[in-house]
Amino acid sequence: MTNMHFFQEFIERKNTNSVKWDAVKTLYKSDTELLPMWVADMDFRPPTAVIEALQERITHGVFGYTQIPDSTHQAIKDWYKNRQNFEIETEWITYSSGVVPSIGKTIQAFTEPGENVVVQSPVYTPFFSMVKDNGRNVVNVPLHEADGKYSIDFEALEEAFKNDAKLFLLCSPHNPVGRVWTREELHRIGLLCVQYDVILVSDEIHGDLVFEPHKQIPVASISQEIANQTITLIAPSKTFNLAGLQASAIITPNKKLRSKLQKIDRSQGFFTLNLAGIAAMEAAYSHGEEWLTELLDYLHGNAELVKSFIRAELPELSMELPEATYLLWIDFRKLGLSDEEIMDRLIKKGKLALNDGKSFGEGGSGFMRMNIACPRDTVAEGLKRLKLAVRG
Repeated sequence: MTNMHFFQEFIERKNTNSVKWDAVKTLYKSDTELLPMWVADMDFRPPTAVIEALQERITHGVFGYTQIPDSTHQAIKDWYKNRQNFEIETEWITYSSGVVPSIGKTIQAFTEPGENVVVQSPVYTPFFSMVKDNGRNVVNVPLHEADGKYSIDFEALEEAFKNDAKLFLLCSPHNPVGRVWTREELHRIGLLCVQYDVILVSDEIHGDLVFEPHKQIPVASISQEIANQTITLIAPSKTFNLAGLQASAIITPNKKLRSKLQKIDRSQGFFTLNLAGIAAMEAAYSHGEEWLTELLDYLHGNAELVKSFIRAELPELSMELPEATYLLWIDFRKLGLSDEEIMDRLIKKGKLALNDGKSFGEGGSGFMRMNIACPRDTVAEGLKRLKLAVRG
């Protein structure tokens, strides 16, 4: 049975305490209704198996302390072995309420206040805020951009590692530019981390949202040497639209590193996930593959629609099709406007809420990020509003 109806159906999310829909007017300081195509969650229901698992658990009616069962560990292991050829041992798995809290844990476990953490902008904004909020120094090694295509400046990265870096936050696949790093790129990153004893923290939350012919390669799967230097952050939240259930996992092959993370958990009194998150995570990884295959087809169609529209109707803008994620990185620089002027046009003329590229750090100015994980009719409406904002 096809799941395509999941993606074509418009589901009203207003008045559900949705950050995306109910907080948009406040966050964007608008007196009028905006079409929200910003924060990275989807307007789709998850796989039926996830909803059924949650219904069964809620119907039981008792919500006491809940341990994470072996079947959840096994679902994670099976998913990553089958989908990404990453063989995970049960003891490597610890849990967290989300990837951002996991970033915080790794910073606290492996660095001291005032030490250096390396990032690559433009990048997911919590990479900056979590480092700064924990009293560490951000060392930024911007990605190299040429005609909308991004690559890693390995010479600058090695120089940052030489200069007493303690931890490197890798976004793989990369948000917001949509790159899927190749095996060669990841191998080179991993070897540099080993050479300079830099802890490699790989945020792979978008790792299931990869479009053919690209392949997600967990950096820890490349070699034992690199695995021992790596902490991998994963979650079903982006893949299956489960962010509100706050369930993620941390994969740490190195026992010494894992012990440091577990010490942070003990200091915070963290020992399990909420029961709804456990049920949803296990069901998604056990039964979500067919749904995901159809989701990727649908998202690719949405991305193609936006690219075709920009080429035909707004040639002063540009974008590359993403190799992964449902987030489009749109280049407004040819308009010759400031970031504030672009955002003002989007909000006041287009009534459209996108993410300001400047918030992703150096290299983000002149870009906007658009979330296309919504029904195609919503994407089409967003494109009409985009044209109105640009052309007036």
